[in-house]
Amino acid sequence: MTLRSPIVSVLGHVDHGKSSILDAIRESNIVATEAGHITQAIGASIIPTSAIIQRFGDLIKTMGFSLTLPGILFIDTPGHAAFTTLRKRGGSLADLAVLAVDINEGFKPQTKEAVEILRNAKTPFIIAANKIDLAPGFEAKKGTLLDVLNAQPSNVQSYLDTKLYEIVGTLYENFQLTAERFDRIEDFTKTLAIVPCSAKTKTGIPELIVLIAGLAQRFLEKNLHITTNAPAKGTILEVK
Repeated sequence: MTLRSPIVSVLGHVDHGKSSILDAIRESNIVATEAGHITQAIGASIIPTSAIIQRFGDLIKTMGFSLTLPGILFIDTPGHAAFTTLRKRGGSLADLAVLAVDINEGFKPQTKEAVEILRNAKTPFIIAANKIDLAPGFEAKKGTLLDVLNAQPSNVQSYLDTKLYEIVGTLYENFQLTAERFDRIEDFTKTLAIVPCSAKTKTGIPELIVLIAGLAQRFLEKNLHITTNAPAKGTILEVK
């Protein structure tokens, strides 16, 4: 049996940084070419394992696993209210999803709609709490996510923790879902992981990618087996 790449859909409210997060993952600049910086079509891109290991090999070792997936296939879905159908398509197709939330603004209408889509499709997801660089007094630094967070002034750390736990509270109050910052989780089968990040400074992006790969490999591997000598199946997302 051969493993296929997990399909990871990126959803969230308009302007909360979905495409910018994907830009940081792909190290491209697609968002600047989109009208009004709003994704208007479903876009797909694959990140091969060789690139993940080359960029984040040390972090993978730190997290204690080896990568056996062939890569990760990311799908970017529109966050604007007018694109509900495209979001549903991307959300239902995914093996795993990333929900982009502006940590400063919290949940917005399309954020809540995205959670409903993912719940109805029974798609597990990770929350990317984006735009930590916009926290008042945030100091951009190099290093791992936890190093950068721990190096912030105490008022910035307190602000980011407060905003993160507002997201935790919203998830529980509205959807009865338990969430926690990724490094504080004991059981990933019962708790949604939140990764604070900044698509602009790229802080937290390595942790987000490695967490996606690790969770997909650990919990979804049985769904990723394919038979290479049988007829292939595919899904048409969009016709241009």
